Amino acid sequence: MSQPASPRGTFLKIAEVVRARIDADPKMTELPTAADLMGEFGVSRGVALRVFDALQEQGVAERVAGSRLRVVRRGEAVDRRTLTERLADVITNDQLLVGEPFPSSTKLCARFGVSRPTLAKALHKLEAAGLLSEGKQGKPRTVLSLPKREESVSP
Repeated sequence: MSQPASPRGTFLKIAEVVRARIDADPKMTELPTAADLMGEFGVSRGVALRVFDALQEQGVAERVAGSRLRVVRRGEAVDRRTLTERLADVITNDQLLVGEPFPSSTKLCARFGVSRPTLAKALHKLEAAGLLSEGKQGKPRTVLSLPKREESVSP
């Protein structure tokens, strides 16, 4: 259920401040958290979430599963494929062969900027597709088969 617009437009004023920060800092890749906005501007969680909605509507940010909102810059090439598809490409891009260890969850979380639960779901899909062995504590996943170019791993 959507909330009625604030008569003072507080969320729009905060969105303007955040957008100015994005414009001023080309290295900024993620928006602040809702908790950050709440603390800095003394607003409720609802107002902070409306800031995110406004920035998305303006095309300045986009949602990323398992992560904070990502900053979108004009002319920026953004990989919009699913995490599962991008993980399958790791095998090809890193030139991994059948039987070789797949990168660790820690390295993959950092590389793709996602949370462990989100990564785990995508890895399970690759296991089900027969590309990776099952991950077990203390034992790295290994490559079971190479992805085919025309093969698409479902999201």
